[in-house]
Amino acid sequence: STAAAASTAASRDDHSAEWVSPCRCKGCTKWIHQACLQRWLDEKQKGNSGGSVSCPQCGTQYHIVFPKMGPVVYFLQQVDRALSRISPFAAVGVVVGTVYWSAVTYGAVTVMQVVGHKKGLYVMERADPLFLLMGLPTIPVVLVLGKMIRWEDYLVRLWQRYLYKRKLPPGSSRYLPRVPVDGPNSGDHLSVSRTLCGALIFPSIASLVGRLLFRRTSSNLQRTVLGGIAFVLIKGVLKVYFKQQQYVSQANRQILNYPERSGGGQTDGSDDTEDSGNENLEGIS
Repeated sequence: STAAAASTAASRDDHSAEWVSPCRCKGCTKWIHQACLQRWLDEKQKGNSGGSVSCPQCGTQYHIVFPKMGPVVYFLQQVDRALSRISPFAAVGVVVGTVYWSAVTYGAVTVMQVVGHKKGLYVMERADPLFLLMGLPTIPVVLVLGKMIRWEDYLVRLWQRYLYKRKLPPGSSRYLPRVPVDGPNSGDHLSVSRTLCGALIFPSIASLVGRLLFRRTSSNLQRTVLGGIAFVLIKGVLKVYFKQQQYVSQANRQILNYPERSGGGQTDGSDDTEDSGNENLEGIS
C-alpha cells in the first residue's frame, strides 16, 4: 500500500521510529511506522478527524484513540457537534419561515390592492390576528391552484372533436392530426415559473383591467372582480382561437414529393426503392 511504501522509505532514514500493526495484513505489510500511518491518515481524511478509515488491502477499520481533553475542550466539541446536527433543520426552518412571511405580505398587499388601500388597512386592523395569519398566506396558494385549472384546453378539445370534424365531407380520407390536449405530455407544457408568475401578477392585471373597462363602478372590489373575470374570458377566447388555428394548420399540412435530379440520374434501383416505400405507406394507411 501507499502507507507501507512510505514507511519502508522512511525506515531507511530513521531507525528509531515507532512501529505499529493496525490491521490483519501479514508479511511485509504487517508493520508500518506510526508517523507514516498518521501522515497517510491525514491525506485520506483531508482534515476530517472524525471519519473512520480502513486498510485499503484487508479492509480492517483502524482503531484510532485520541488523548483525553480538558472539560472546556470537551464542552466546545459537544457544542460543535450539536450545531452541526441542528444546522440543516434550522436552515429548513429559515426557508419555510421566509416563504410563509412572504406569502403573508403578498396576501396583505393583495387585499389592499383589491378592496382599496384605506379600506384594506381598516379591515386587517379589525380582523382577528389568527385569521390573518392563517388566511393571508392562502391567497397566493389559491391563485396558483386557480392558474393550474386549464379550462381553455377542454373548449379546444370540444371544438376540435365535434365542430371541425363535422365540416369535413362524409367519406373524406383526409388525415386529422391527434388532438394535442388528449395526450398526457402533449400540448404546451405547464411551466412552473410561468404558472407562478401568472398567478401572482393576476391581481394587478385584474385591477388594471377593471380600471380601464369598468370606470363607472364605484366599488374598488367590484371593479377588480369584474376586471379579473373580463381578463380571464378575453385571454381564454384568444387562447382557444390560437390553439384551434394551430390545429387547422396541422391538419392542412402536406408532404411534398422528393425533387428529381435535373440530370436524370435516377436508376432503376432507386425507382424500385420508391415503389417499395409507396407500398409500405399504403400498407400503413
